[in-house]
Amino acid sequence: MRLRLALAATGIVAALALAGCSGGGGSDNTSPEQGAALTIAKPDGAITTESNNPFISNASAMTLGYANAIYEPLAMVNLVGSDTDITPWLAEKIDWNDTYTELTVTPRSGVKWSDGQDFTADDIAYTFQLLKDKPELDLTALGIKSVTEGDGTVTIAFENPMYVKQDKVLHKFIVPKHIWEKVADPTTETNKDPVGTGPYVLSKFTTQSVELTARDDYWGGKLAVPTLYYVSYNDNTALTTALASGDADWAQAFIPNVQSAFIDKDPDHNVYWAAAGLGIDAMFVNTQTKPFDDVAFRKAVNMVMDREKHASIAREGGVPVLDSVTALPSPAGDSWISPEFQGKKLTVDVDGAKKVLTDAGYTWKNGKLVDPDGDTVTFELKVPQGWNDYVTGISLISDSVKALGVDASVQTPDADSWLDAIAKGDLQAILHWTDTGMTPYDLYSDIMDGRFLKPKGEVANYNFGRYDNKEATAALQEFATATDDATRKAALEKVQKIFVEDVPGMAVGTRPFIGQYNTRNYVGWPGPDDPYISPDPTQPTAALILTKLKPAS
Repeated sequence: MRLRLALAATGIVAALALAGCSGGGGSDNTSPEQGAALTIAKPDGAITTESNNPFISNASAMTLGYANAIYEPLAMVNLVGSDTDITPWLAEKIDWNDTYTELTVTPRSGVKWSDGQDFTADDIAYTFQLLKDKPELDLTALGIKSVTEGDGTVTIAFENPMYVKQDKVLHKFIVPKHIWEKVADPTTETNKDPVGTGPYVLSKFTTQSVELTARDDYWGGKLAVPTLYYVSYNDNTALTTALASGDADWAQAFIPNVQSAFIDKDPDHNVYWAAAGLGIDAMFVNTQTKPFDDVAFRKAVNMVMDREKHASIAREGGVPVLDSVTALPSPAGDSWISPEFQGKKLTVDVDGAKKVLTDAGYTWKNGKLVDPDGDTVTFELKVPQGWNDYVTGISLISDSVKALGVDASVQTPDADSWLDAIAKGDLQAILHWTDTGMTPYDLYSDIMDGRFLKPKGEVANYNFGRYDNKEATAALQEFATATDDATRKAALEKVQKIFVEDVPGMAVGTRPFIGQYNTRNYVGWPGPDDPYISPDPTQPTAALILTKLKPAS
């Protein structure tokens, strides 16, 4: 289907040496600064505590993103192109067995850790054994069964097929055995002097910024950018100002009015790219209680939601419109769409929605929708206060269902109580994101998979609406465990048919990988014309971008 290996392992070093065409930019009205530093920014406030532990999601190196320039994964997986390219990285060769329960990798030769020691198969084996021995570090729940070495290769066996989690496996950072085997507790280690194979080393840490310096012995060749600064601004407004003024060069942040606030400040150089992967924003609805326990009502609501308004108003024109009835964003999802639903779009159809309701026994009284039991139909929409795009999003949905005679109230509780409530099934309708990956599995599984199903009151990780459909669960499992493309295709067609016809949740908008950057001093960035990887600097694929940048001329 969409999966293919992008670069022959033997050609990658040459590809890095010849790196990059510009992903954006225009006429050059100012002279680029040769050897300029690159400032990478986030809007998370002060960096209060230093931790460079690449296994801990809230470590400063992970949240700010500088771990992605110090450590490297086995491969770089492109989740935003029309094909899912896999670029071998620390693994020179990648081989899955037919069932995707075993991965055999050959380590790249000639790679050195930043302390001068050789990178070997022992380091790969140690890393995955550590994840097996300390499952609390295995944040993507790979379920590693065994790790073995032989003939210079490493074989990792898994409890379950990893077809739908290939990117999660290949994107694991590899750590040096000779350092980490001396660590008493990897779950709490702060790792103040990180040693990695990546293109940069940590040279300075303060609560205001972090400085990284380019290695002169990096296996991928000479780097164009000599210094990286990672800076955390107090909020999105301060970050936007920094990007617009050129104080920050690269970021991943939601910018209201991005055209006027950022792009128009320097249209020849400022670039914003919202690269659609396979994740979405969806309206999760409680399928076990009124009114969303009725598929006719779910269909009708789905038919009156305006996705173009969501993209233009709630997301302020900063994301692509989601229009496929399958919920799959374009172009990343195009090749996964079932033939039955090719070209079928989500459009506003109030008359069609009213017919669906009438056929199901609904009536109207004084302009208000009345269900077959004689009850006036209302529901609550909830998202946390301060999540401005989501608050606007549910307000738009509330406006849309008025066309059906439905009053939908908008509630904005605090985030902690909201998260607790939805996990325990205390909801009627919410906006929430789905995960993304190399396949559509995460999108559909998060909304409709019985493996997440919990009774109300117990915590569910996804399937917040308690959708209970054994056929959907079986089809998702079949897709995940199949050993051939034909079986996967058939299983995915079942999943999509259930999603479209039974409407377990409503696709609202794309949830792309967002990146902002400028081309004043460096070109070679990914962009719509060259979507070689996500533009998000907080992803484990950031090192690929850093190796492809070259000085602007």
